[in-house]
Amino acid sequence: MSGAATPSAARSTASVDVSHLPTVVFGIRDLTWWGTLAFMVIEGLTLVICAVSYLYLRPNVDSWPPAGTPLPSLGVPIVGIVLYLASIPPVMALDRAARRMDLRGVRIWLLVASAFIIAFTIVRYLEFGALNVRHFANAYGSVTWTVLGFHFTLVIVEVAEVLGLAAMMWFEDVEPKHFTDASDVAFYWYFLTGSWLVLAALVFLFPYVG
Repeated sequence: MSGAATPSAARSTASVDVSHLPTVVFGIRDLTWWGTLAFMVIEGLTLVICAVSYLYLRPNVDSWPPAGTPLPSLGVPIVGIVLYLASIPPVMALDRAARRMDLRGVRIWLLVASAFIIAFTIVRYLEFGALNVRHFANAYGSVTWTVLGFHFTLVIVEVAEVLGLAAMMWFEDVEPKHFTDASDVAFYWYFLTGSWLVLAALVFLFPYVG
């Protein structure tokens, strides 16, 4: 029948010109940013559970730490807090350099971030000793070591990410997408720092007032 439409004529093809869209985006427009956020939510819930466990155990004893257990030392934790706070401006500079796709700036600030994250690792090792209690001594010892231990997993993740990205930026062919990775490092760093400020107050300062 001459009036019948052929299958090819019945189908219409729509096309959209996306050539003007950027190939590299940052922040909420970047899919990796959402993946980082999801990871932070999962890790954040783990840290909340640790903190709640710590607070749950407190009313079960007459004193905190329990009798016979010394108070935690404050020297090393204070040094750690100062380091965490001092790391924020360089990491913000890293984020800005990444968004400008400034390779030289990203390389420099990644080296600075590498020095800080290695320092965090050393300080965390010393902070376990600053608790002045072994993990098997009592419930107080177990929960304080658990809090530090779970947050330490975040530090290890950032060690691998920062050092790995720094090596890539210095010794491999850099692609535009790698700048978004550098920006995501800064995003995760803020979470790492903010969560520790809360937990440090809980583990090292709370026993002096609680």
